[in-house]
Amino acid sequence: MSMQWLTSEQLATWVRLVAVAELLPGALDSQLRRDAELTHFEYMVLAMLSEAPERTLRMTALAARTNATLPRLSHAVRRMEDRDLVERFPCPQDGRATNARLTETGWQKLVAAAPGHVANVRHHVFEVLSPEQVAQLADITDAILDRLDPDGVMTAPYQRPTPPADAAEPARQRTAQ
Repeated sequence: MSMQWLTSEQLATWVRLVAVAELLPGALDSQLRRDAELTHFEYMVLAMLSEAPERTLRMTALAARTNATLPRLSHAVRRMEDRDLVERFPCPQDGRATNARLTETGWQKLVAAAPGHVANVRHHVFEVLSPEQVAQLADITDAILDRLDPDGVMTAPYQRPTPPADAAEPARQRTAQ
């Protein structure tokens, strides 16, 4: 089997994608640490719990939604329990499983942190992109996620709406004018 190297254009694109993947988490993390005393991972845990029914998820489901190993998640949740942001308790349906629930203190922390986090995401990502580039980025990330997360475990609550079949035509006409 022969090795097929990346083309120069693919290599340049790949290096830039890796740079974004490495730099963006640090930018998000430093703002949250400074302004909300949360890591980006902790913020994601709070956010995933906030969107779950009764603000509760099994630890295994929470690990899947945050792309974390159970040991990493357990360590983070223990630290968050110490700050009364989350609580753990046995799953009523399966005593072998453990649930995590967002506390009222955790909810208030998330509500207070969200505006700064959203502003930071807008600053680093969306303010530098045109609406067309945002749509392209959505298409690109969908294509990559189809390979990396084909079951949509991390993005299930955030599926892109599918426009009606006749909605694309007026949009094309508007952009042509």
